[in-house]
Amino acid sequence: MPPKSSRPAPKTPPRRRAGGFLGGLLRFVLLVTLLGLIGLGIAVAMTMASLPSFDELMASPNGQSVEIRGADDSVIAALGPSYGQWLPYKQIPATMTAAMISVEDRRFYSHPGVDPIGIARSVVVNARAGGNVQGASTITQQLARNIFLTSNKSYSRKLREIVLALAIERKFTKNAILELYLNRVYFGGGAYGIDAASRKFFGHSAASLSLEEAAIIAGLVKAPSRYAPSADPVRAKSRAATVIATMADSGAISSEQAAAANIDTLRFAPQERTSGVRYYTDWVLSQVEELTDESVASLTVSTTLDPAMQRDAEAAIATETPDGAQGALVSMARDGGVRAMVGGRDYVTSNYNRAVAARRQPGSSFKLFVYLAALEDGVEPDDRVVDEPVTIGGWSPKNSNGKFLGAMTVRQAFAQSVNTVAVQLAARVGFDTVADTARRFGLTTPIDRTPAMALGSSDVTLLEMTTAYAAVAANGNEVRPYAITRIATANGNVLYERETANPRILVAPYVAAKMTDLLKAAVETGTGRAAQIGRPLAGKTGTTSSNKDGWFLGFTNELTTGVWMGRDDARAVPGLAGGRAPARAFAAYMSRAVGGTPPADLTTEVAAPDVVVEPDDQVYGIDAGTPPADGVRPETLAPEPAAPPSSTLDSKWLDETLKAPETAPR
Repeated sequence: MPPKSSRPAPKTPPRRRAGGFLGGLLRFVLLVTLLGLIGLGIAVAMTMASLPSFDELMASPNGQSVEIRGADDSVIAALGPSYGQWLPYKQIPATMTAAMISVEDRRFYSHPGVDPIGIARSVVVNARAGGNVQGASTITQQLARNIFLTSNKSYSRKLREIVLALAIERKFTKNAILELYLNRVYFGGGAYGIDAASRKFFGHSAASLSLEEAAIIAGLVKAPSRYAPSADPVRAKSRAATVIATMADSGAISSEQAAAANIDTLRFAPQERTSGVRYYTDWVLSQVEELTDESVASLTVSTTLDPAMQRDAEAAIATETPDGAQGALVSMARDGGVRAMVGGRDYVTSNYNRAVAARRQPGSSFKLFVYLAALEDGVEPDDRVVDEPVTIGGWSPKNSNGKFLGAMTVRQAFAQSVNTVAVQLAARVGFDTVADTARRFGLTTPIDRTPAMALGSSDVTLLEMTTAYAAVAANGNEVRPYAITRIATANGNVLYERETANPRILVAPYVAAKMTDLLKAAVETGTGRAAQIGRPLAGKTGTTSSNKDGWFLGFTNELTTGVWMGRDDARAVPGLAGGRAPARAFAAYMSRAVGGTPPADLTTEVAAPDVVVEPDDQVYGIDAGTPPADGVRPETLAPEPAAPPSSTLDSKWLDETLKAPETAPR
């Protein structure tokens, strides 16, 4: 018998142990995958059960669209999403569906909602590029994201998108998914769906899209703002050529069809340039929110804007505003309907509306309130005053020319914008009275009540100043600026309709007539001569210290218009004065705005009534022409003590006036 070997039995080979480990790992991975698939299936089933019906998805657009129309019923701006006519799948041109599938999801008809091949390809491409340069979202995933999710990039959002896509594929047919997608996807310029895009860029329904037009629209999905024809027609056509080449490569069209396509001859529908009018439409939208709480249905907002006047206003501001400065203009009809509004030279560069929001010193245009208060106090346009040095509380106002002209009429002092006389008149009636007059005429900004206020030291807005001048043009009746006349839903349901206003009387008609007489003199013989337009006109210039602000505000019998110019940083503008660029812009605009109407005289003379009625008396039902029930007529108001006949106010009277305490808050 051979001897037993003394060598130990061989150990288990390491390979067998490694194989056991890998096998266990594989089983674990398979188990986790199986559990994941089960969980995914449950999630898809639950999501599928909660999905809206096809009809519900058709009727639930994302966001509210607002169409703003001018006084001539033309569309001046379409804001928010725009949805065209819903096209059933059978009415969508085959070239449109082929183009979209070719560039967005070539395996659309073969995948279950998620494309594993596309995902693998994008992983490889992105790894080679060192960044995210290619996506792998299918049309179904894009639909899920557009309808149910945001564009926030996160793993959780991507997982929800995948679940939704799988559920959508289980619930709807491929053709139904394409119908939803093509009617809901965003194509830029506010257009959602191929019909809205076709009407915006080509001016006709998507039901008649040509191959070239379909290629343009299909190319927009990748980057709507970059490839939109309204933004860059050349880039849009270049992208369309890529789409047609891709269609030929995928077999959607033949090489002969691709070669016959002529993109260069494609013509786009003209796009309305609305940048200038956006100052106005922004102002309108802020009022829409106050007039209706409708936040879902599409709205049509009818306004007072005259498109031709708006174009003329924009041209006047663009042409006359000095380099480096901004300009603003507001123009309104006798009843306060705003016919044109310019809030700056370029809305795209700055959407800050200087016509409504900017608060600037008005300079001598504020003298309107000084003279209104003086006229109410009994001062007459032909009264004599003296332009001479005046000192009040240690402050001595100076005239812009540094001279003193001596004796003159009130009319001449206003026409030449004499500062010393304005301060004397303000001191006579009281600075609080001037401030209260400005308040009565619609100023809501804080008003300085020191002597310098007579020369326009308080900040104001152009809209409110224009409204104040409009009240004088309206014979002393209150004017409330407005833009919206009607708000209705797309189906015709009227949500708001403006009623005729019942304005208060701010000053008696004879006071307004005398003020108009002074304003006419300022245009005909004074500082506002550059604003003349060959017809009766009243107005006033305003210039602040160091030429920081220039104003001109004035009116004809039809329109009241205000113009402001200056820098946003309030730095000086060399040569800027109210009687120069602002007056020229006013004239350039008004000569066109009222040029087609016959000239009408302004009311400069109205007989004073026997009974003086306070402006607010009409509000309380007191009628100067009708005796009250007890048969006793109101007493005629006693006149204020007259100021000294000299334009140099009596020093004792002036000292007593200045010592009067201020009653209104600063």
